[in-house]
Amino acid sequence: MVTVRRDVGAPVDAVWAVLADGWLYPSWVVGASRMREVDPAWPGVGTQLHHSVGTWPLVLDDTTTVLACVPKRELVLRARGWPLGEAEVRLTLDERADGCEVALSEDVRSGPGRLLPPPVRSALIGPRNAESLRRLAYLAEGESR
Repeated sequence: MVTVRRDVGAPVDAVWAVLADGWLYPSWVVGASRMREVDPAWPGVGTQLHHSVGTWPLVLDDTTTVLACVPKRELVLRARGWPLGEAEVRLTLDERADGCEVALSEDVRSGPGRLLPPPVRSALIGPRNAESLRRLAYLAEGESR
């Protein structure tokens, strides 16, 4: 698993509000380009985000499913990105005196992406997820003002 962390200048409640609004997913997840549908009970276990990845004309429709959810603490997702495969993504929130720390861990779980050696996967996933956390922080910090 590749893990990146970021200190966010917003309380856990503000970060969770962004995560719990499925329509914001493409605003902070690098590669997600649009939302098609959000299950009404998102982010409950088993609910899905129906999104697209890529840029036109190479846009693929896919889903992200909640595997585990502890509100304001942890969100575990299965993100599909076919034809590359599926990844498990874990976001954890840790309250701090001046905001919170968000950790984002990800690794490929199935599909052709598993054929990439772990160092190559790390080199691709790490920078992408660091940017995703930067975007998540900006949204949460704006929300908390």
